[in-house]
Amino acid sequence: MFVRDRWLYMMLLPGIAYFILFKYLPMWGILIAFKNYQPFLGFSGSEWVGFKHFQRFFTDPVFLTLFKNTLILSIYNLVFFFPMPILVALLLNEVRAELYKKFVQTVIYIPHFVSWVVVVGLAYVFFTTEGGVVNELLKASGGRELNLLTSEGWFRTVITSEVIWKETGWGTIIFLAALAGVDQQMYEAAHIDGANRLQQLWHITLPAIRGVIVTLFILRLGSFLDTGFEQIFLMLNATNREVGEVFDTYVYTIGITKGQFSYSTAIGLFKSLVGLVLVLGANYLAKKSGEEGVY
Repeated sequence: MFVRDRWLYMMLLPGIAYFILFKYLPMWGILIAFKNYQPFLGFSGSEWVGFKHFQRFFTDPVFLTLFKNTLILSIYNLVFFFPMPILVALLLNEVRAELYKKFVQTVIYIPHFVSWVVVVGLAYVFFTTEGGVVNELLKASGGRELNLLTSEGWFRTVITSEVIWKETGWGTIIFLAALAGVDQQMYEAAHIDGANRLQQLWHITLPAIRGVIVTLFILRLGSFLDTGFEQIFLMLNATNREVGEVFDTYVYTIGITKGQFSYSTAIGLFKSLVGLVLVLGANYLAKKSGEEGVY
């Protein structure tokens, strides 16, 4: 078997090498979460301290603030962003003009390739109170300025809106691929039976892609506490830090700027464990409800 398919196995080597080098070998670094890591002593020479860094983190008053901010932003993304690619894919699936459909797909894909630096820069151009396009239009029409960038109340809404604008189009790819596999004869039979487009959507389209939705939802839970460092870091300022500081930005501040490598690694490991528990739990519930799950 191996000799016969040797060239196919050879094609696997780059992927296997990638996961070994960039996924598995770096896991050795989580050991420093249980050590008082000193760079000049190295991994083996640093002192073991057990769960000292975890105890410090869970008893630190900043833990509750970080957990609350991260949890709320994650729920915002799960509730408002996750359904958007599904909704857009369903809408595009109803478009019969292929040229128009491809044009719309291209337009909504483009933001995915724009860096977060550019996205945040655009947000400042549009929403800043110092000459921002939106606020200038509001003032010209007799309205009141919106202080979106420095307001604690607007911070999470702005962050979630940026994610929706940037990633919705890209997220439709998998759902459109799943929709392409739906048997068209089912629609024809439903149409003959008198079902309208909405009824066909509810009884044929959604059940056909339910497995894909469940799988992606489970995978999404694996990164539930990952709110995105770059975007949050660029949007943070002195006025919204109280609601904007999350685990990702705190790890950067503590680990990189202050050199507390072991402590920041412990925080990152905590996030990963939460994601693991959520994936296992969601996969168990999915199987109990009759879905295939991830594994």
